[in-house]
Amino acid sequence: MSPFLDEKRRNEHRLRNLTHSVLLIGGIGALLAFCAWLIWGWPGVAGAFVLSLALFAFAPSVPADTVMRMYGARRVDPRHGGQLARLVEFLADRAELPAHPKLYVVPSMTLNAFATGRPDAAAIALTEGLLRRLDMREVAGVIAHEISHIRNNDLRIMGLADTMSRITQMLSYVAVFLVLLNLPGIFTGELMVPWLAIVLLYLAPTLSSLLQLGLSRAREYDADLEGAMLTGDPVGLASALRQLERYQGNFWEDLIFPGMRRIPQPSLLRSHPTTAERIARLMSLKRASELAPFEIPEQPMVSLVGFGPIQMRPRYRWTGVWY
Repeated sequence: MSPFLDEKRRNEHRLRNLTHSVLLIGGIGALLAFCAWLIWGWPGVAGAFVLSLALFAFAPSVPADTVMRMYGARRVDPRHGGQLARLVEFLADRAELPAHPKLYVVPSMTLNAFATGRPDAAAIALTEGLLRRLDMREVAGVIAHEISHIRNNDLRIMGLADTMSRITQMLSYVAVFLVLLNLPGIFTGELMVPWLAIVLLYLAPTLSSLLQLGLSRAREYDADLEGAMLTGDPVGLASALRQLERYQGNFWEDLIFPGMRRIPQPSLLRSHPTTAERIARLMSLKRASELAPFEIPEQPMVSLVGFGPIQMRPRYRWTGVWY
């Protein structure tokens, strides 16, 4: 059993995960610096980092309410949201968030949940399919997972990594231009740019994407474990993950290869750890927090019946999102 009740071990776990995330972001930054150095030298390195930080700091963030409108989500009034709204407020207080996240329900029978916004202006969305399929113990685990993402500022961390990866991608386009410069040199024997530098520029975005996926997996593990610490009930979240895997699976694989056994995706190419890995980590916890698990009696769930058609399968929307 993982001794999360031990303050020393818990701090060691947090330090290890923080170090992991810092190293991954550092790796993405190093790739960006290397690409800039190959093209413009040290001034290019400085310019690339200044541009990254400027885009990260000053790029306008999309308000949480706007994101929810893109998904056709309806806000749950905290005054009339009943048990679900109280659960969000309770877990937000346990997480010591500066403000209670707004709760939305998406009119879709797929099983999904996500969070958006800053810790002081966040929103959590749950689909109606998730609310109908999961019991309140499992829903509590899912909400705690999303609140952990909010508390840890994961959206900002992933945003920084994404900004650096995009600039690395733009710099890699220079490799195409350098190939054209080198074509005459093939016949004259006078190369303008070493081929090794061109190959490294070309491969840099792929390496950056792999590091970004690794960072995403690390943040998911953290959100699982810290969510379990919030509820004091790792079994609830583990059960929710089983249900999501059972009912949702992979839509595209079911559509293209119905009835066929899924081939596991290589771990390097996943944005999330496998469900089995996540459940195994959660089930290794006896109690994930010094906070006692809380009992949640079942009550009628929030429903969007009457709000319009509810989709059984995700489909493309004009806003460019799937749900």
